[in-house]
Amino acid sequence: MADGEEQTPMFDRIGGAVTIDRLVEAFYRRMETLDEAAVIRAMHPDDLAGTKQVLKRYLSEWTGGPKLYSPEKGHPRLRQRHMGFRIGDAERDAWLACMRGALQETVTDAGALADLDLALSRLADWMRNSETARG
Repeated sequence: MADGEEQTPMFDRIGGAVTIDRLVEAFYRRMETLDEAAVIRAMHPDDLAGTKQVLKRYLSEWTGGPKLYSPEKGHPRLRQRHMGFRIGDAERDAWLACMRGALQETVTDAGALADLDLALSRLADWMRNSETARG
């Protein structure tokens, strides 16, 4: 990263709330349409409006923007919150496919895109709670 990028929050590097909004919409659009994402779409409610808002709030805070998630939900405890869902390699890969496509569509800064991809890949790996992959 360039010196200025280290001090500029990711939220600002990617374009703030407008980009977070577009990113989440693009992510869920992919989750609705990609065949490989059916496994994770089934984990969500039919109406995604509330889920989208939660992810937008989380990503805003996670990227260094306004703290919109924790005042409402408390500490993210992502792994704990997702323990009710089986997350193995197939689920991780489906989530990453949707998120990477959404990142490509919405984040124009190549450095920020690479940094986010790495961070989100690590997060997706950490979220796995099942050793067995679906076949």
